[in-house]
Order: sequence, then C-alpha cells, then structure tokens
Amino acid sequence: MGGVELELPLRGVTVVALEQAVAAPFATRQLADLGARIIKVERPGRGDFARGYDRRVKGLSTYFVWTNRGKESVVLDLKDGTDRALVDRLVEQADVFIQNLGPGAAERLGLGGTALRARHRRLITCDLSGYGPEGPYRDKKAYDLLVQCEAGLVSITGSTYFPARPGISIADIAGGMYAFTGILTALYERERTGNGSAVSVSLFDALAEWMAHPYYTQAYGGTPLTRSGARHPSISPYGHYRCGDGAHVFLSVQNEREWAALCERVLRQPELAHDPRFADNPQRHVHDDELTAVIEKCFASHTADGLSALLDGAGIANARLRTVAEFADHPQLAARDRWRDFDSPVGRLRGLLPPVEVAGREAAMGAVPALGEHTAAIRAEFACPGHHGDSAAE
Repeated sequence: MGGVELELPLRGVTVVALEQAVAAPFATRQLADLGARIIKVERPGRGDFARGYDRRVKGLSTYFVWTNRGKESVVLDLKDGTDRALVDRLVEQADVFIQNLGPGAAERLGLGGTALRARHRRLITCDLSGYGPEGPYRDKKAYDLLVQCEAGLVSITGSTYFPARPGISIADIAGGMYAFTGILTALYERERTGNGSAVSVSLFDALAEWMAHPYYTQAYGGTPLTRSGARHPSISPYGHYRCGDGAHVFLSVQNEREWAALCERVLRQPELAHDPRFADNPQRHVHDDELTAVIEKCFASHTADGLSALLDGAGIANARLRTVAEFADHPQLAARDRWRDFDSPVGRLRGLLPPVEVAGREAAMGAVPALGEHTAAIRAEFACPGHHGDSAAE
C-alpha cells in the first residue's frame, strides 16, 4: 500500500467472546480485522461447534475459517470454579463482552448483560439471540434457515413452484453485522460519556428489517410478492435473457431514460418506448412475459460477449452469471489486488480483504486459531495475583 501505514482503529480494544456458530463470530471477526483483540472462549472437547460443520478447507471448517480470523482461542470449562473465575478476570479487563449462547444460558452462568453491566460501568455487552429477550419465541432455538422461514424470506425466494434457501447464511450475516455496528456505536458513545452500553440484537429482528420492501408491497400494494426465480419481483426488464449462443445475460433497467436507451440502441426498436404495454415500469412488469419475448428475439442474433459490450455502450447495467470458481478468478478482484494470504493450523490460506477501505490502513487478516491454541498464554496473563497460571495446554 502507498503512503504512511496507520495504526488500526481498534488497536487496544479487548473483546471477550463467548460465541459459537456464525452470527457472533462474524461480528467479532470484523472487529479483529480493525485491530481489536478477540479472546474466544471455547468449550472443552470440540470447542465452537462450527469447527465441525465440514472439513473442506484442508480439513478445517469453511464456516470457521471464514468467521474466526485473527482471534485467540482459549478452552475453558464454565462449570469449573477455577475456569469460571478466569472468565470473570477476562471480563474485568475487557472493553466488550459478546455472547450468543442458547436462550438463557448466559444468564444462568451469571454472564448476562444486565449482571455484567452492574459490575463493570465501562463494559459494553452484546447479547445476540435468535428472537430477542421477550415474547413467545424467546426460548425457541434459532438457526439461520429457520429464522429465514419465520421472517418470510424463504416464501419469496426460489422459483414459481419451489421455495428456496438463499445460497448464503443471510440471517446470521444480518445479525452479525448489526451486532458489529452496535458495538462500534457503543464504543463511540463511551468515548463521550465514559459509560458502556448493553447492546442486544436478534437474528429475527435483523432479517425483519431487510424484509421491509416485501412487507410494504403486501401491506400497501394489495398483493404479496411472488417467487420470481432470478428475475426481479417488481422491476422489468430486470433478470436473465437468453442469447444466440445459448448463454444468458442479466440486465437491469432502472428508469425511463435507460428504457429508451435499451429500445433505441440495443433492441433497435425505438417505438417500443411508447408502446402502452411498456409505458412505465408497473406496466412493463405486468407484461413481463411479452417483453421477455421481444428482448430474447432480438438477443438471438448476439453472443453473450457481444451483447454485453453492446449493453455497456448503451449505458445499460448488465452482468454475466458466474460460478463460484469464476468469481474467485474475477478480473476486478485481481486488478484491485483484493486477495491476501493468512495463517491457519493447516498452513497459509487465501481470503478477501474486508470491503471497507480506509486510506493508509489494511485489515489485520490474522490467523485462524487452533482449538485452545492460546489457553496456556491466557491463563498465565490473567492469573490471580500470586498465582503463576497453568502452563499445561488444553
């Protein structure tokens, strides 16, 4: 990177994470990338159960590698008095405590946000749950796909005939990102007031926020959204169109200026811009099947590559449908030098830099920890006065 390398903004911030699965680990990984110290408390035996989701990254779990860069792993038995006391010492010196254990588990351990904030005025606590601390779903177990179902997302995802799960853990990601921004907000507030905050995020509330457009469509439009496959549910033309070489090009028309340009410069039928069936977006959407037939008749004389160039020249947004392998070799990522190597228990791995760029700084991209890799060091560092710690690794 050019220029002077600046210190990462969260250097000196310590986060104790009693976390598992995806949502909370995803939130704390963002903090680690910004320079925070993340002490990840894992259970004896298998640790965070996300470690066992699969073994596709040279024997490591894809989910764990993705969400746990740059952390210290300490194995502690919270039912053991000595280990439980060590957790208290960790929290005493922490800036942030985050947990996403099962419903009520943190409270039973004396590690709920209310109890901790009563003892530590400057501590920021973040409780990440499935459905929130109140209501009839408070104690209901919540995993990503199940929350998607309860929030109505799966009902509008997929083809006309079959609902589908989005290809990523979108409820976990939503909850994790709101936890991340909530913690950043609390750190900023503490700089002004000197007091910590109790942050609470539920996966259901996070995804409910993202369901606003479908809600408004149903509540005020009179009809619910229907599943539309890879086409947009309310904008036309917006989706995939077959070309002469059998490939598909995706395009999107967002306004009347772009619609006129598509008609004149790509379809070579300027009169379509004034056809009553296609007079505005609501009408185009009603007559989407007819419009698709018109577009694909024109596109039949073009290859996908040639059509993409033609659309670019006309100022029409477009894309090719890439596989994950093709995404990994995307020329835009290569041109912008977005890939970095980072350490792990199985050697160097490759991953993408986080999306927010700050001039003069680059994300830490720390190592993925082995289970209990830092247990001995943490015991020694946070030992009671006069106690030399336990040097035996767990």
